[in-house]
Amino acid sequence: MTLLPRTIRLDPSDAVVFARAAEPGEWAVPGTFLFWGRPAGSLGRKEQIAFRSGFLGVESFGHSTLVVVQEATPAERAQAVAALARGLVTHLGAPDLATAAPAAEEEIALAESLCRDHAPNTLIALHRRQEAGEIREQFRTLRPRQDTAFGAGYLQGHDRAFDFFEEEEDHGVDLIALRGERDA
Repeated sequence: MTLLPRTIRLDPSDAVVFARAAEPGEWAVPGTFLFWGRPAGSLGRKEQIAFRSGFLGVESFGHSTLVVVQEATPAERAQAVAALARGLVTHLGAPDLATAAPAAEEEIALAESLCRDHAPNTLIALHRRQEAGEIREQFRTLRPRQDTAFGAGYLQGHDRAFDFFEEEEDHGVDLIALRGERDA
């Protein structure tokens, strides 16, 4: 078993900000290779957003703002390499799968190294920038809070603004009456 990043979508914003959003649950890689040799100023608006903060989903070749560290079996890892190799052929013009496979393997190994020191379910965010013609990357991790009143034991480590409770009784609340309006 190894650890790999998997795309996650916490809200619908990825579908709006990226030209193509990765599907939730795809294996992912940083995908910086998409931007090599391209000045940041030459990128369109959605490409700039993908450059700054997008992980690459290996199946869709779409982007995701966040990834979550997940365990992957050797078979799942091999499938991720194969999917990325297919994407390199389809989207970037690699001559064939045999040529694309070593590059895909290298990128999956990079993604694996990114996750190595993190526990499963750790969220990772990416920030890229160009500096003196070189691409620089920073990765931030977001972990469930353990030391708050709403820690792992109560809310599985994620603070919530509110909770929903179901009641068995119907209290017959008349919302129109509460507004001061009645049917005529």
